[in-house]
Amino acid sequence: MLKYFISILLLGFCLHAAAQDADESDEQRNAIIDSAHQVRLGFDVGKLLFNQLQNGKQKKTGYEIEFDYYHRKDMFFVLEGGWGNGSLNYSDLSYKSSNIFFRGGINKSLLPRLRQNDWDMAFIGLRYGVGFIDRSAADYSITDSTWGVVSGTFPATNLTAHWIELTGGVRVEIIKQVFLGWSVRGKFLLNGKKFTELPPYYIAGYGRGEKNSIFDFNIYLGYALRWDKKAKHIKQ
Repeated sequence: MLKYFISILLLGFCLHAAAQDADESDEQRNAIIDSAHQVRLGFDVGKLLFNQLQNGKQKKTGYEIEFDYYHRKDMFFVLEGGWGNGSLNYSDLSYKSSNIFFRGGINKSLLPRLRQNDWDMAFIGLRYGVGFIDRSAADYSITDSTWGVVSGTFPATNLTAHWIELTGGVRVEIIKQVFLGWSVRGKFLLNGKKFTELPPYYIAGYGRGEKNSIFDFNIYLGYALRWDKKAKHIKQ
């Protein structure tokens, strides 16, 4: 899985580099286009729908916010964060967990901007994520043919999860300053050994606590602010 995502990442950068080399006027074009600045705030509306579908003995809810800033040369700095919780409620095992998380990284657009007001993008990116988890005490019971029913409690604990992500997606300006887009992510837990004994059922921002690697999907609705935008034309 990791090799697959790394291959996609390298291919995307190679294609982007080839497109840049094909046009000798790119530096001049970028100098004009990069005089405009943008910050964008997005909310994962897909999670809102998913949260409403949760019921039964396994539940998980999450909320995610995305903030990005256009730097230059089709590069965006990204900061993401959110919160959520998960729970299991079976007769032989029940507990809850909650956490907040933060992710930071970059997005590199694969579609060079052609003018100052061209903000649509298809991108690849890299993230580092960290989640701070509170897991409640867990009540359990085990039925054994010899010893009968054995029950007990795992004490509550605090955990910290670290992971990296390879991501790709699209952002489209559907009306002025309003964006809709999606992201797909491959996530890889860096400290999985910390979660071998009763891991949280769900870690907001990452996913299932017992998985060392997972896929995830986001649908973002966002709003952008722009400033210092100069009315210049690209020289032919």
